[in-house]
Amino acid sequence: MSAPLADRMRPRTLDDVVGQTHMLAPGKALRNIIQSGNIPNMIFYGPPGVGKTTVASIIAQQTHRRLHKLNGTTASTADIKAVVGELDTLAAPGGVLLYLDEIQYFNKRQQQTLLEHIENGSITLIASTTENPYFYVYGAILSRCTVFEFHPVEPEEVEKAVTRAFYFLEEERKETIRLDGDIAHQIAVACGGDVRKSINAVELCAMAAPVEDGVRTVTSEQVEQLAQRSSMRYDRDGDQHYDILSAFQKSMRGSDPDAALHYLARLLEAGDLQSACRRLMVCACEDMGLAYPIGIAVVKACVDAAFQVGLPEAVIPLSDAVVLVATAPKSNSAYMGYLAAAEDIRAGKTGDVPAYLKDCHYQGAKKMGRGLTYQYPHNFARHWVDQQYLPDRLKDVSYYQFGDNKNEQAAKAYWDAIKGSTQGRTNKE
Repeated sequence: MSAPLADRMRPRTLDDVVGQTHMLAPGKALRNIIQSGNIPNMIFYGPPGVGKTTVASIIAQQTHRRLHKLNGTTASTADIKAVVGELDTLAAPGGVLLYLDEIQYFNKRQQQTLLEHIENGSITLIASTTENPYFYVYGAILSRCTVFEFHPVEPEEVEKAVTRAFYFLEEERKETIRLDGDIAHQIAVACGGDVRKSINAVELCAMAAPVEDGVRTVTSEQVEQLAQRSSMRYDRDGDQHYDILSAFQKSMRGSDPDAALHYLARLLEAGDLQSACRRLMVCACEDMGLAYPIGIAVVKACVDAAFQVGLPEAVIPLSDAVVLVATAPKSNSAYMGYLAAAEDIRAGKTGDVPAYLKDCHYQGAKKMGRGLTYQYPHNFARHWVDQQYLPDRLKDVSYYQFGDNKNEQAAKAYWDAIKGSTQGRTNKE
């Protein structure tokens, strides 16, 4: 069985690599390192199909190092020992360049097997991972490597690879392939920054294209069928999941309804109703908060409705809720007050509850001095009396600060008026 098209036409020079200009353009760091020939241990971090394996292969070619490829999903400690066994032999006189794909699947012991040889330079490690290496690669390996982050490739760059792939197929097959419409752009957009996926989509489209008078014609309908939904790169357990959720919440907090709806759509089109609803409720309480407290109840009602009707209709109430949160006034004053209080608790600043606030609903409580001088606020004008509630050592602490929004400023004005005028007078007065 022949290799996939993406492997058959893999770039052989850095100039042929599409995307990653932030590292590979002339004068950029990674390109300069590769051209120097002095290759350090590196970790390539980024989504699938963006050039990690390709760049590693180019490094091996340009440095004339023996390249070993292992995959963390299938390789064992014995495979590592086989690579080590080549050291100081005629097979690898200049050392070994080890490309370890999906290093996050190697356990700690397997990764530690490499340490000695990475230290003395007999093995140069280039590891790749689709997961955040700072979470999934053990510290001893990570501290000896430089991390380079690969980005999803922009459609304009992917389109160049797609166009080249169609030309490659024409030459390989010795036939003419006609594109009915802006096919290259359509594939580039549909594959969501994954160059490998887009190139393999080219081969699928060419295979599925009908032949008439010796010409294969690729249509927009074929692309839609073969590359549909490919752009939705989403893994509920991976970095992309948390990145989208983070952007979703920050867009609502930042009062950008368009961005918030975009990330909501990415979550719901992937079927992740649970995560979308959870972040929406958190944002309503944390970021809208007391500036528009009734909005929290509205968002809760929308979330309940979404779970009742399920997808796809759940998008309707959730869209309402997202736009409400994004466009509502914002305040995190209550949450910040809690954080300040919690910081004191963790620092041991507590103190005994004042005796008059302690529970006195049991026999013998009065003998212990519990609740004797407590003043019932409803017995006083406007239902308030000047009374200390915090422990003595914290009596002058202020955790909550009124926000500058209309709702909290109205509450502040109300309490300033009451606390400045009643002075603890009883209702009888």
